[in-house]
Amino acid sequence: MMDEYDSEFDEGPVYAERPNKTAIKREMLALRELGRELVALGDAKLAEVPLDERLRDAIVLARKLKKAALRRQLIYIEKLMRPLEEEEVDAIRRALTRIHQPHRDEVERLHRLEEWRDRLIAGDDALLNEIVARYPAAERQHIRQLVRNAGREAAKNKPPKSSRVLFQYLASLDRDYSAHS
Repeated sequence: MMDEYDSEFDEGPVYAERPNKTAIKREMLALRELGRELVALGDAKLAEVPLDERLRDAIVLARKLKKAALRRQLIYIEKLMRPLEEEEVDAIRRALTRIHQPHRDEVERLHRLEEWRDRLIAGDDALLNEIVARYPAAERQHIRQLVRNAGREAAKNKPPKSSRVLFQYLASLDRDYSAHS
């Protein structure tokens, strides 16, 4: 009798597995945020993103809306993106990354130039030699003069005019070098 009872429960009823509600909600919010990024793009940049016509029209309409209407439109955009294959959503994300990449590159470039300026003012002669070797148009004497003036201004608590000029000079060297290479 015990064997019949055990075998009955071993097979048991088979329940359909449903997706995790938290995971579904996370995916929905990610799609809504993706929709928000798409709405924020300009027309030229939006044209670079692979979208179907209905989704593109919904995004263009969302730009004209405010507050609650915009929120509802973003939910609609999210619903339009739900049936998309994962590859299509990934293609949209890759396009957005490509669009935002030049801005990130420019920010990194400016941070590098600021660091160079600060190191030069602190007296880093090795960096000065590296800059002169890297940029053929760099004038060592002009850079040294700007560094000296920036140091004097800092010592006298004056506005950092020479420091700004040094940064602009380094930026122009980098820009000219990048344009020619």
